[in-house]
Amino acid sequence: MVEWLDWQEVRTVAEYGPGTGVFTREILSRLSPGGTFVAFEANEEIAAFWRGQFPDQNLYCGSAAKVGEELSRLGHSQLDAVISGLPWAAFPESLQREILDATLAVLRPGGYFATFAYLQGLLLPAGIRFRRLLKEYFAEVEVSPVTWLNLPPAIVYRCRSRAAAEQSAGS
Repeated sequence: MVEWLDWQEVRTVAEYGPGTGVFTREILSRLSPGGTFVAFEANEEIAAFWRGQFPDQNLYCGSAAKVGEELSRLGHSQLDAVISGLPWAAFPESLQREILDATLAVLRPGGYFATFAYLQGLLLPAGIRFRRLLKEYFAEVEVSPVTWLNLPPAIVYRCRSRAAAEQSAGS
C-alpha cells in the first residue's frame, strides 16, 4: 500500500480508517523527520485502541470528510498523500463522493491516494461504483495484482491527483 509512494516528496500524510495500525507503522517508518501525519477513525472504540498504540500521533475521531478542517487545525492546507483503509464498498455513493471531494480539496497536485479493496467487494454495486468514481476523480488510477496471500484476497488502487498544469487546463 505504501511502498509505491515517492517518500522523498511526501511530507504530509493522512490515513483514513487506521484500524489497528498495520499501515500506520509502515507510514511512520517511511515519513521523514518533521513530517506531519494525521489519522481519521470514525469508530470510537477502534480510535481508543489506536491511540494506545500511537499516543504521540494525531488522530481525529470522526469522518474522513473532515480532512480539510483537521488539516487546517494542524496548520496545513495540503496533503502529499492519503492512505485509506476505509470499507468503500460498504458506503453509499453520497458518502463515497463526500470523502473523495474533501480529499481532492486538500490533496496537492500530483498527490498520492492509495486504498485497497477485497475481491468480493469488487463485485458489489458499491464496489463497482467506487472504481468508476476513482477514474472520475483522479488523473491516474492503477490497480495492483491480486494479493492472494492476504485473507481475504485484495487489490490496491494507486491513484494520483491531477498535476497543476492539468488542473489549470481543465478550468
